[in-house]
Amino acid sequence: MARVEIPIVAVTRDGTVMPNAVAGDTVNGHTLPNDGRVGLIVNNLSADTAFNLTISLTRTVDGQPVVPRVVAVPANTSKAFGPFAPGDYGSAVSVDVDSASLTLLAVRVV
Repeated sequence: MARVEIPIVAVTRDGTVMPNAVAGDTVNGHTLPNDGRVGLIVNNLSADTAFNLTISLTRTVDGQPVVPRVVAVPANTSKAFGPFAPGDYGSAVSVDVDSASLTLLAVRVV
């Protein structure tokens, strides 16, 4: 199955209604369309367990792939990530989670 696309909210001075975040898909993973101006908001809904978010890089060094970034999101906490340089992360950032307790939403400043 295809990766689940993370919705992107265009942030404006007038304010933007935030859609519901996407629940983490531990099987298919997620993709985030990337133009270098997006940020990712990850919320851990668990009251007592930290879970990991993995952000893959498309860049290589001397022909070798760069190890993905793995970041723990503490219980009952939201963390923001980004922006993602297209030269390092590509035009679509691959994001994986190890629990459906992590929810994902992206923002872009227009």
